[in-house]
Amino acid sequence: MSCDIRICSDNAVFGQPEVGLGITPGFGGTQRLARLVGAGMAKQMIYTARNIKADEALRIGLVNAVYPQEELMPAAEKMAAGIAKNAPIAVRNCKKAINEGLDADMDAAIVIEEKLFGDCFESYDQKEGMAAFLEKRKVEKFLNK
Repeated sequence: MSCDIRICSDNAVFGQPEVGLGITPGFGGTQRLARLVGAGMAKQMIYTARNIKADEALRIGLVNAVYPQEELMPAAEKMAAGIAKNAPIAVRNCKKAINEGLDADMDAAIVIEEKLFGDCFESYDQKEGMAAFLEKRKVEKFLNK
């Protein structure tokens, strides 16, 4: 599984040029783009084969953030560090809930979420995280167990 958080440099360019080559986007291109930016925007991008710049990619939700090129890696590392300091089991379960829930109807998605939520309560990290919160202290480190 990928991280699913998309950041880019301010000079990035995105596009689906395939129709200009006489083909359709492959490898899930039509499906993934439509899920990220909505069917209407995906159709516009795919049908026109027009490239978009980083600011428009941010506006339509194709990326989450845009940074000057020289700041991109430090920003990505900072974001990764922020994610890594959290409980790994909880982060994995959130990712699984989102990814699996998107492929299900709302009622089934809530069931997926509830199960993964409950699974967290079987972990040491949940007990430590909640204890730290109640004791108004920071968790030193989650142990992924």
